[in-house]
Amino acid sequence: MPDFANPADWLPWAFASLMGLSILIYVVLDGFDLGVGILFPLATPAEQDRMIGSIGPFWDANETWLVLAVGLLLVAFPQAHGMILTALYLPVFVMLVGLILRGVAFEFRAKARDHHKRLWNRLFFAGSLMTALAQGFMLGLYIMGLEQTLATYAFATLTAVFLAVGYSFIGSAWLIHKTDDALQRKAVRWGRESLWGVILGIGAVSVATPLVSTRLFDKWLSFPEVLYLAPLPILSGLLILWLWRMLRQMPYAGDARSWLPFAAATALFALAYLGMAYSFYPYVVPERLTIYEAASAPESLLIIFVGACVVVPVIAGYSVLAYTLFRGKATELRYD
Repeated sequence: MPDFANPADWLPWAFASLMGLSILIYVVLDGFDLGVGILFPLATPAEQDRMIGSIGPFWDANETWLVLAVGLLLVAFPQAHGMILTALYLPVFVMLVGLILRGVAFEFRAKARDHHKRLWNRLFFAGSLMTALAQGFMLGLYIMGLEQTLATYAFATLTAVFLAVGYSFIGSAWLIHKTDDALQRKAVRWGRESLWGVILGIGAVSVATPLVSTRLFDKWLSFPEVLYLAPLPILSGLLILWLWRMLRQMPYAGDARSWLPFAAATALFALAYLGMAYSFYPYVVPERLTIYEAASAPESLLIIFVGACVVVPVIAGYSVLAYTLFRGKATELRYD
């Protein structure tokens, strides 16, 4: 833990924690709307309009957390920003193209005629899938220490597929909460079918991470650390069993507890993310650069920290307001 009497110690830790929290919030929030986009081809045109309505008020705010995380990486850890973005240049480019495609398609489909609307629907799906796959590929390479070999590319390809399926899972959990009737029943089925991706993805990362270096192996599998960390896999396993049982029984009578799958999925993603954060701390570039080596000067960080204390609550408050105002079941999103 950092020495809180020394700004050179606690400021890098504070920025790393804030950046990590931003990434986690982004993965959960933008993860579900990317997942809804990936599920798009499986729905009827009328259902697609409701699916768009379920994410319409939120998706802009969700992506703000990604901008915040990348901005914090740039200003607080500029050396790490250069190393990571250089190594991940191509998947970052693909992700940006995907985000642009889905953003444009989201707006244009609302005004397009029927024969053009099908094109924008396909582009919305393509942009969502490209973004999810690119993020999964980047995750895989990051876990592998940004090494670029045939083996690391193969692992990154696996994590790309698993993350895309994981996003479709949390997207289906969101639709269970925000929709009803036939679309809700479809979302329950999609959730059951995509849960396997979450299981395989978490399993693959959990097995691969300790093998990246002896430091990570000792951090997870040496004694007594293995006992202290046991609650993470145990709780994750229990959440998966609970989700499996819920999805076999839902929808409940009267649409009761429709929010539970999304809450459980969020908790599961958070546990997996906490495991990764524990694995790589204090490194911001795995096995190469710690947060203390990569951090900007304490004087600069202190000024940025004051700004972050203003900006982050504003972003969080806007997000909470949006989710509060647009709670309840989704309807077709219209621009009249």
